[in-house]
Amino acid sequence: MLMFAVIIVVSGALTVGALWGLYGQLPNWLEGNLLALAGGALMISVVFELLQPAVIDSGVLIAGAFTLLGALVFSGVDYLIDEKLNAEGGTGLLAAITLDGVPENLALGVSLLSGNVMQVAALAGSILLSNLPEAAGGAKEMRKNGNSNKKVLMLWIGAAVLLSLAAILGKVFLKNVDDAIISAINCFAAGAVIASLATEVFPTAFKRGNHWAGISASIGLVLALALYQTQQLKLRPSTSS
Repeated sequence: MLMFAVIIVVSGALTVGALWGLYGQLPNWLEGNLLALAGGALMISVVFELLQPAVIDSGVLIAGAFTLLGALVFSGVDYLIDEKLNAEGGTGLLAAITLDGVPENLALGVSLLSGNVMQVAALAGSILLSNLPEAAGGAKEMRKNGNSNKKVLMLWIGAAVLLSLAAILGKVFLKNVDDAIISAINCFAAGAVIASLATEVFPTAFKRGNHWAGISASIGLVLALALYQTQQLKLRPSTSS
């Protein structure tokens, strides 16, 4: 039940975000700062929910290697999309969300195996905060480039379905997989997310929110850090008993 609730919330954010971008009336500066806020929150989730456990289980060298691999794969495909396929604006952001979202949602599915509701909630919440404004901004740009509302919405719904399948696969097929493989998947996802933040999320946020985007990103990071700290405090009594 928790799995489907998380999938609906996280992947549904893409559809809701696309509807927001197509029919909403928020000014660009607000969308930019919301996107920066989400990016800042996602940084904390990447470090504490994906990288830190992997470093503990597999060591810095293995974690670092798969993180770099994830960043290389994302950056390479993103380069091909932008430079060779001439995908601009919202199409590039859609590709970015899909590329980093597949390993990201695989990692989310893996986190469901632990049964740790707070850990799942923290990771799912960060992904939700990131997906919503990214989808809104991407859908708006795609409409500006001459695509119909129906076509844009169908593309984002398709991405939501794909990411939902990734989360389900992570939950079902990685149930009895060795911890080292799970750590590698988490680090690959982390690398892809970090690359997408650097090349798609924060540049887009800066263009729309200007220099305020840096402040918004810091606020998002601090809020996510506070959420993580609250999670740790709630877990502490149970681990000591």
